[in-house]
Amino acid sequence: MEDNIEVLLQDRSLRYKCSRHLTLAIGAVFTGVYGMWAMFCLPGFRVPFKLKVPFLPSPEQQTRNVLKFLEGRSGLLADLGSGDGRLVLGAWSMGFQCTGYEVNPVLLAYSRARVWWRGIPPKHVRFLSQDFWKTDLSKYQNVTVFLAPAVMEQLEQKLRAELPPNARVVVCRFPLPNWPPSGSQGVGLEQVWAYDVAPRPTD
Repeated sequence: MEDNIEVLLQDRSLRYKCSRHLTLAIGAVFTGVYGMWAMFCLPGFRVPFKLKVPFLPSPEQQTRNVLKFLEGRSGLLADLGSGDGRLVLGAWSMGFQCTGYEVNPVLLAYSRARVWWRGIPPKHVRFLSQDFWKTDLSKYQNVTVFLAPAVMEQLEQKLRAELPPNARVVVCRFPLPNWPPSGSQGVGLEQVWAYDVAPRPTD
């Protein structure tokens, strides 16, 4: 009888150890996955928490919708929160000189690697590790944006205050709240809106 109790206790101890090791292993895997997600998807530490926006890649159709609003236009283009660089590279293929602003170091390195791999000269495409909220955007005639709804009102104020006459802003998925759009393309998650800055009044 005592032997049976001892065997039972040993079995329970072994199960506890296995369960504990399994829990630790699952926790380690979860922590590792979360760490990789955070490095790839979250912006850098320099951006205030209320302005942080996670990375969401643009669907292919959404990117095409953005590029339609850039047809026939010229001048410098800025992509605010450029992520993996797909919008910048799409605009470059249309002849724009492009600058992508991205503070996530993993996404920044990936975007720069894509430019290097394609052999694109730096004067045509640049990806800057720079907080666009602290950057004067007055030299850009074209701006593309794919950010979160929580920051769109503040972004609208910045764009309307800084962009030059005749500039165009194209935003993905989440419209600017108070600026009447000039047009839209697509529906649902692929919808984009264009906003035009009024021309300078003539005397």
